[in-house]
Amino acid sequence: MKKFIAETMGTAILVLFGCGAAVIAGADGTTGIGLAGISLAFGLAIVAAAYGLGAISGAHLNPAVSLGALMAGRMPAAEFVSYVIAQILGAVIGALLLYLIASGSAGWTGGLGQNGYGAGYMGEYSLTSALVFEFVMTFIFVTVILGATQPGAATAFAGLAIGLTLAAIHLVGIKVTGVSVNPARSIGPALFAGGAALSQLWVFIAAPLLGGALAGIVHKAGLTRAD
Repeated sequence: MKKFIAETMGTAILVLFGCGAAVIAGADGTTGIGLAGISLAFGLAIVAAAYGLGAISGAHLNPAVSLGALMAGRMPAAEFVSYVIAQILGAVIGALLLYLIASGSAGWTGGLGQNGYGAGYMGEYSLTSALVFEFVMTFIFVTVILGATQPGAATAFAGLAIGLTLAAIHLVGIKVTGVSVNPARSIGPALFAGGAALSQLWVFIAAPLLGGALAGIVHKAGLTRAD
C-alpha cells in the first residue's frame, strides 16, 4: 500500500508540475517561462519525487519505466500491475487538479499539456516522427534509469541524473509531441482535454511501452549493465 500511494502521489506531482508549467506558466518565452522552463519543470518534478518518494517505491511514476524494470527482472508481474494502476490514477488526479486550477482563469484556452502530433499541434510533425521520437527517447530514458539504479552505480545521484535526462528529452522534443515517454502522463490530461488528445492517445501508450520494454530486455541481456 505504501508503494501504491507513493506511485500515485509521485505521478500526480509529475503531471501537476510538468503540465502545469506548460498550461499556467506558458510556453511563450517573452511572457512565460518558455520551452526551456517547461523542460526544466518536468525534470525537477522527477528529482523531487525521486528524493521524496524514491525510498518507498523507487519513484517509477511511469508504466514504461515499470515495464522496463519488469523485463529486466527487477520486479514481479503482480507488482508491475499495481504500479501501473497507481501511476494512471496519479496522472488523472494531477490532471484534475490542474484542470481545477487552470479553469479558474478567464484566459485559459482548455489545454492541459496534452500530447499530440500532426496538423495544428506544435511543430506539426508526422505520425512517423511521433512514433520514432517516443520510442527512441523512452528507450534512452529507461536505459538511463536502469543504469543509474543498478548495483555499483552512484545511486545517491540517480534522481538527479534521471531528472536531467527527462529535461534534456523535453528540450529536444516538446515541439514534436509535447513529450510523453510516459503513458500515464499522457492518459491523465487526455481524459480531460478530449478530442485529438484521446484519438491520438494510442501513440503515447504503444511507443513508450515498446521503448521501455526494449530497454529492459537489453539491460537484462547485460548490454547496458556494469557487471
